[in-house]
Amino acid sequence: MKLILTHEVSGLGEPGDIIEVKDGYGRNYLIPRGFAIKWSKGGEKEVASIRRARKVREIKSLEQANEVKDQLAGLKVKLATRAGDTGRLFGSVTVADVAAAIKAAGGPELDKRRVELGAPIKTLGSHRVTVRLHQEVSAALDVDVVSA
Repeated sequence: MKLILTHEVSGLGEPGDIIEVKDGYGRNYLIPRGFAIKWSKGGEKEVASIRRARKVREIKSLEQANEVKDQLAGLKVKLATRAGDTGRLFGSVTVADVAAAIKAAGGPELDKRRVELGAPIKTLGSHRVTVRLHQEVSAALDVDVVSA
């Protein structure tokens, strides 16, 4: 099955890339979640607009990615959320919450799709979060989840 990616998918490609995947993976995972659309002649025209939008958002070079990594390295990120008496959260911390907390702590504005959580954050304390800045550069930072 030939598809056009609309979002970045780890191991497959970037938005605007035309990929070939197995029918079940495309039909049952990529298309329903909005990560891809079916390829067609008209879809080729959409590729140009998707790539233009990606160029605006993406980190342009390896040097810029390293600068952002240095900014993130010196950052103390605190995320206040509601928690019970035992330290267990009501719900969990999402990648959007982490991206907003980084921005609030004085860091750069990041796309939430670049933030990777190893496992869902459901307890108070310090948690390690990875931010994929470039294909070759990723930054790890600690996020302190505190009770609000």
